[in-house]
Amino acid sequence: MSKWVYSFGGGTADGRSEMRELLGGKGANLAEMSSLGLPVPPGFTITTEVCTYFYKHDSRYPDDLEQQVDDALATIERHVGARFGDAKNPLLISVRSGGRASMPGMMDTVLNLGLNDETVEGLAKAAGDRRFAYDSYRRFIQMFGDVVLGVDHHNFEEILELAKEDRGYMLDTELTAEDWSKVIEAYKAKVKSETGEPFPQAPRDQVWAAIGAVFGSWMNQRAITYRRLHNIPAEWGTAVNLQAMVFGNMGDDCATGVAFTRDPSTGSDTFYGEYLVNAQGEDVVAGIRTPQNLTLRGKEMNNSKLPAMEEVMPEVFQQLDDVRRVLEKHYKDMQDIEFTVQRGTLYMLQTRTGKRTAPAALKIAVDMVHEGLITEAEAVQRLDPNSLDQLLHPTLDPKAERKVIARGLPASPGAASGKIVFTADAAEAQAAEGVRVILCRTETSPEDIHGMHAAAGILTTRGGMTSHAAVVARGMGRACVAGAGELRIDHKSGVMRVRDLELHEGDLITLDGSTGEVMQGAVPTVQPELSGDFGQVMEWADKFRTMGVRVNCDTPQEAKVAVKFGCEGIGLCRTEHMFFDSGRIVAMREMILADSSEQRRRALDKLLPYQREDFIALFKEMAGRPVTIRLLDPPLHEFLPHEDAAVAEVAKASGLTEEQVRARSLKLVETNPMLGHRGCRLGITYPEIYEMQARAIFEAVAAVAKETGDTVVPEVMIPLISVKKEFEVLRELVDKVAESVRKSEGIAIDYMVGTMIELPRACLRAAEIAEGAEFFSFGTNDLTQTAFGLSRDDAGNFLGAYEQRGLIDQDPFISLDVEGVGELMLIGAERGRSTRPDIKLGICGEHGGDPASIAFCQTLPLDYVSCSPYRVPIARLAAAQAALARKNA
Repeated sequence: MSKWVYSFGGGTADGRSEMRELLGGKGANLAEMSSLGLPVPPGFTITTEVCTYFYKHDSRYPDDLEQQVDDALATIERHVGARFGDAKNPLLISVRSGGRASMPGMMDTVLNLGLNDETVEGLAKAAGDRRFAYDSYRRFIQMFGDVVLGVDHHNFEEILELAKEDRGYMLDTELTAEDWSKVIEAYKAKVKSETGEPFPQAPRDQVWAAIGAVFGSWMNQRAITYRRLHNIPAEWGTAVNLQAMVFGNMGDDCATGVAFTRDPSTGSDTFYGEYLVNAQGEDVVAGIRTPQNLTLRGKEMNNSKLPAMEEVMPEVFQQLDDVRRVLEKHYKDMQDIEFTVQRGTLYMLQTRTGKRTAPAALKIAVDMVHEGLITEAEAVQRLDPNSLDQLLHPTLDPKAERKVIARGLPASPGAASGKIVFTADAAEAQAAEGVRVILCRTETSPEDIHGMHAAAGILTTRGGMTSHAAVVARGMGRACVAGAGELRIDHKSGVMRVRDLELHEGDLITLDGSTGEVMQGAVPTVQPELSGDFGQVMEWADKFRTMGVRVNCDTPQEAKVAVKFGCEGIGLCRTEHMFFDSGRIVAMREMILADSSEQRRRALDKLLPYQREDFIALFKEMAGRPVTIRLLDPPLHEFLPHEDAAVAEVAKASGLTEEQVRARSLKLVETNPMLGHRGCRLGITYPEIYEMQARAIFEAVAAVAKETGDTVVPEVMIPLISVKKEFEVLRELVDKVAESVRKSEGIAIDYMVGTMIELPRACLRAAEIAEGAEFFSFGTNDLTQTAFGLSRDDAGNFLGAYEQRGLIDQDPFISLDVEGVGELMLIGAERGRSTRPDIKLGICGEHGGDPASIAFCQTLPLDYVSCSPYRVPIARLAAAQAALARKNA
């Protein structure tokens, strides 16, 4: 018989933390905490395998699951001393999801399950508090109605608001047991009117309906969106955790809270969190009430007047602080924990690896190495390379004027300016048109995930540092200010007010997520300075990686940034970008429109000084590092004018009529230019173009050597080679120019000539191409296009549908298609090395900055990856992780 259910509690557990794939993160960690002897309410986990079975068998369960659930419920009853469904002493349970990857707020939870019109009276007597019992019952109806029965939560909120209004109440806590009883009747009536059925009273029916709802929520739209954004496979499924309820809402000696064992924004080793007295956990994370700080230090830093847990419940706080240390020492990482205090007794409800900002991740990793908790290799391996993006972008200029209109909590660091939008849909729509927006909400919910991802920043008027908005924003790297209570948002009229100021949708504001400030208008920014923890981690990464990291860049400015970020050379200089400058484009167009080689050479003579100066500037910035220069690649028609004024300018410069210019332009237009007259084919038909570029390269080498003494070894890359003889002809051309410059300059010139491997035929014939080529650089942008038969410019129209239907895992232009394009690369690498064992191999497509693609490159292995300037640190870290993973495999 298969084991579908794993119990925990009472200091023992069937599972352990290593069983995340089977028990999900929550279930595995509950089992582990129970085994550690921490105060965990007893419960059990239904495995992810049941979720897989559920979706494969038309929402049905394995035959023996029901008996295993009954047995596990009986075990909880023995631990707690109460019985599920008993009218006098009822056991209540919570039902929560728990996938192997954390998905905060994305999936469904039901609390207080087991309550009905009879058991609520038993709970009231057992607790000695009728108001608490009825408050718990109304919470259950509200959650179960929303999550399981599909009755929108706004229906219940409206009933509650009307009840408070009728009685002149401001707060939920003012309602009496009798008040709650009437609210409950209204809730049940609403359920019946919306569903056509009375609210279910049988606890057993409630359990199975809730289990089905949790499994069903794995495929709800917000969970699907979250998985797509975070690359979580749908086939992983979710586990379901059923656990005895403990109550933080039985009175003033009760509380509930969320905490991080270190500050998730800064990484400092300080206990960080929030709690609410007389509340249930959902009240904290939903942002419904503004929570209080755990520590006195946190209270002081946030200028709060509300008492901290450290002063209200000092003994319980000390127990919680001890648990914090136990968990960090055990898991060797910062933990995100949930807890409840029931009548002065602490219970741990969850622990998981805490989400954190990129600066915090670096600091925690470095500090834990210094504390002896982890090794340098472990520190490098646990960091998310993509999260470094948060460090590599501008922050607010401290010297700039700023008009602060409100302050909230610094929920996620960074700075963002944009136009105000009030809905997630508006954020997504405007961002798709290239508009930077700030999503402004009273509070966010999981349904807002798509708008939060699209927005440059997030602003809420309610909620704390562990609210949904704060946690999700930190994970996404979005600037976020939460709980800006001075602001009032009128969603219907599209207005946000603060004192006498009115801001409308479309107005510009700026957020500083590091200080919690909200500013009117756009505030200038400054580039980040990278040092300290960042520098330490990069130093460790460089020690472990075996592949080099170069940069794709065409200008000295980009090169300067890349050198600052630690690049080891240029892996791709696209020379065509240099010709679009206003001072050069006319001469370039003259060359293209020329009817003879002589005319082309005259035009190219005008371009030679420009091109030489370009290379001199790049060589100086690289200071002796290798520089790979791709000779002209794109179709010539891309350089030709379309507007009347530009046509007239070219006609005047070339001595042609405007009609002749247009006719020549029309003649160059191709049906499929990406597979047309481009790359090495230009060099074959117009060799004077490549001659000029080669001369500019070698004259620049000589000039830099004479001026600075640096020895530059350029790598001349011939693009789009598919036939060995193409390469041989153009290699001979480059060699002749090099020899000519050597004689005229009187200086030895060392250089390499290679090719960009970007066609399937080049991969297949790599052995013979390598006879003359000293290096290969895989151009995976075009290799992906030609392997799939896709146009990168047009594929976006349908690749999204392919991803949604599971036809492909992800866009192959973002992350390398290992099975197809990867196999072509493997063939090319193996066959190239078979002829030339010391051939230098690299990658210069956009995949060179993608961590998953870098991991594949390590398996070939390549000598280096090359990526855009701001991806260089990401590539350095990813390359180190790839090397360590391969070493430990």
